[in-house]
Amino acid sequence: MMHRLSRAVTTAALGSLLLIAGCSDSSDRVDAPTEPEVPEVPVEPEPEPGGQPIDLTLLHLNDHHSHIVAERFDFDTSGLNLATTTASGAAVAEVEVTYGGFPMLVTLFNTLAANAEHVIKLHAGDAVTGTLYYSLFNGRADAEVMNQVCFDAFALGNHEFDDGDAGLANFLDFLNSGACATPTLAANVVPGPDSAIAEGYIAPYTIVERGGEQIGIIGIDVAGKTKNSSQPDAGTEFLDETETAQQYIDELTGMGVNKIVLLTHYGYQADVTLAQNLTGVDVIVGGDSHSLLGDDTFATLGFNPVGEYPTVTADADGNTVCVVQAWEYGHLLGQLDVRFDANGVVTGCSGMPVMPIADSFSYAFNDDESRTLDGNDAIAVRNALEAEDEIAVTAEDATTVQLLAGFNEEVEVLEQTLIGSVAEDICLERFPNEGRSSVCDISVTYNQGSDISNIVAKAFMTVTPTADIGIQNGGGVRVDVAAGDFTIADAFTLLPFSNTLVTLQMTGQEVINVLEDALANALDAGGSTGSYPYASGLRYAVDASQPFGSRISNVEVNPRVAGSWAPIDVAAVYSVVTNDFIASGQDGYDTFGPIFDAGNYEDTFTEYAQGFIDYVEQLTAQGLPLSKLPLDEYSTQSYIGSDGCDHSTSNDCAGF
Repeated sequence: MMHRLSRAVTTAALGSLLLIAGCSDSSDRVDAPTEPEVPEVPVEPEPEPGGQPIDLTLLHLNDHHSHIVAERFDFDTSGLNLATTTASGAAVAEVEVTYGGFPMLVTLFNTLAANAEHVIKLHAGDAVTGTLYYSLFNGRADAEVMNQVCFDAFALGNHEFDDGDAGLANFLDFLNSGACATPTLAANVVPGPDSAIAEGYIAPYTIVERGGEQIGIIGIDVAGKTKNSSQPDAGTEFLDETETAQQYIDELTGMGVNKIVLLTHYGYQADVTLAQNLTGVDVIVGGDSHSLLGDDTFATLGFNPVGEYPTVTADADGNTVCVVQAWEYGHLLGQLDVRFDANGVVTGCSGMPVMPIADSFSYAFNDDESRTLDGNDAIAVRNALEAEDEIAVTAEDATTVQLLAGFNEEVEVLEQTLIGSVAEDICLERFPNEGRSSVCDISVTYNQGSDISNIVAKAFMTVTPTADIGIQNGGGVRVDVAAGDFTIADAFTLLPFSNTLVTLQMTGQEVINVLEDALANALDAGGSTGSYPYASGLRYAVDASQPFGSRISNVEVNPRVAGSWAPIDVAAVYSVVTNDFIASGQDGYDTFGPIFDAGNYEDTFTEYAQGFIDYVEQLTAQGLPLSKLPLDEYSTQSYIGSDGCDHSTSNDCAGF
């Protein structure tokens, strides 16, 4: 540009000199000198920009796990001075708020899309497995409600492979049976030659056009976790996430596409690291870790946000990358606004998760009756909630409601079967202090981890008379258990996979080894937090800061919790009951694998959710509710985090 400017000035100056030296009209003089020719210098054209500036709105969902209908949370109204009273005459201090679920989400997606100019709708994986909607309908219910949103792209998650490649193909057939035809993306998934998804089911990326601009969307699935913790076909391969992402970023940018979105099922912290190791990525819309991002609004409501929305970082070249995720179970959707300049560089991003809630609030009038808040009190509650930008009172989409009615008739048959009661809220966690629970403060699981996972291990041991010890992976237990009634449906929601209980004969040393295996898979690169081991009749200390082989110590046994605790005998043989998935060596439980493969196990043919049902029914027959175990029965007796912080002696350890 400077070169072109100086050349223009020279030409103008030369013209001025000629006018000064001669007459204003050269025809007045015969001998007037002719104007010298200015040699033509080729002018280089200015480089054209890569396109036009554009603002995009990305509306996204992840990890809904067959949670199709709305759920509820309690909202503290003690500061609102409500006039409504309970049967005892006390002011209502807490109401129940209905939130999330596809009938409201469909409306919210449509509303937000109508109020933005350039919208892309994305789902970052783990659509299936988790409730009776999947157990009964094998993905059809999930596909049909997803098609009401009509996503522009869907990335495969690890749980899409829970029923093998054939099960995934079945779900994708449902997803593509309507007019939507959502592209399914998985750049790092290479189906085996005999895989049911080998032809025409998945693509590495899709390109969408908004405002005349092309946006490339690349799908990435978590490789190690899917291969080891789900059930893909043996011939299906999962490539390195970072290398594959860079390969397709380069391919798209080579085609002139300069706005790149990674749609990943890789985990929040892994996404941040991924962004920093790549060049050319602009946005990562993720899933897998069930991470709630956002401000104090969600903490005030009793949830556990773990980072900012959006989380802004930089790629390997220092360019801005915006990273987001939208929690879990259809509780909310994410709304990310991204500003691109003409060259496809992100100049800013903003947004928030948006939680749809119903315009109706119930309260406990007495122990046996709930009532709906009305009048000014209902308005006061609605106004208090809607004062937060992240909360949106939302009507249900009528078409989606009607669609679900047919599915619900079958689901309700099981939901109505009461098998027991729950005395108190029982927390779900994987690692101690992870913050996964939706009903318990993180302090409750700070040192010993999950309540319910220990109970599940005890249930399996209890209903298997030959077992000395029960072992259960944390990721196989899916939800908190709230105080109140407990139904068959609750059991299948808690334990949604098609696993059976098996027993293996193991030496004490092999038991220690399998605990070390599980921790290594959870803590080391490429693993899953769902590998974290819980047990019954077995307890130990964990030091996650130590190297493999030195993380488990002070191992004690109390077979069937029928006697006293004693140090494990490394040479003695114990009967261990677990689910057949990890018994086969999956999810990092490597020591189990050779024993299982050699046929040295006994299959009880008890479906693992049914095993838990049997346990609850045994408690009920004894007049006992389901409740937390005594602390001395928890498998994790003490915990030192990967940062070396001892949760037993310090109350402010930062993570796990």
